Amino acid sequence: MRLLLVEDDETLGEGLSGFLRLEGHVVDWFRNLLDAQTVASEPYDALLVDWQLPDGSGVDWVRRLRDRGESLPIIMLTARDRLQDRILGLDSGADDYLVKPFRPEELAARLRALQRRRLGHGQARVKLGEDLELDLRGHVLMRGDEPVMLTAREWSLLEALVARQGRVVSKGDLEALCRGFDNDIASNALEVHVFNLRRKIGRHAIETVRGLGYRVPK
Repeated sequence: MRLLLVEDDETLGEGLSGFLRLEGHVVDWFRNLLDAQTVASEPYDALLVDWQLPDGSGVDWVRRLRDRGESLPIIMLTARDRLQDRILGLDSGADDYLVKPFRPEELAARLRALQRRRLGHGQARVKLGEDLELDLRGHVLMRGDEPVMLTAREWSLLEALVARQGRVVSKGDLEALCRGFDNDIASNALEVHVFNLRRKIGRHAIETVRGLGYRVPK
């Protein structure tokens, strides 16, 4: 998943970013709302937003996003643990509410739950065609009883497409979902990764929609 993390605490932000990247996520970390707002239109899979930020309220920002029709999953990260605070955060548009301090493993589990709901089912495994199964929890692709070995980039590519199964994902969006702002991809690298992934899972598993992008069929 490509995640936008808005957190001003240096220690927490650095720790969460590092942990989530080890979990296979792409993380763009910003320390204030002003910087986060400049990239909010980028393709993300979920937003992780602190309540109290140096230049404003994360809850107010979430409310404004929802008022504009933004449907991305949002998790509030905050030390405010009163019942009325949790109610306010959720009623303002957050999908989940995590009280600090928390273990990063719990945040990772909540992200997996959001991803399953976004895929339209409650299971951690997603069927692709007749013989492939994607295990979102274990980060492994299975063909029958045998794992299909994928590189980290190939996994990110497949996960981004599966999260939008049946929809065309443009080349630009797919590149952004797989890399974020931390590292660049050469102009032909995406085609190379798609080619290598197709060799492993079959050409039929990823469709090219000429002039538009790529799609994993339902």
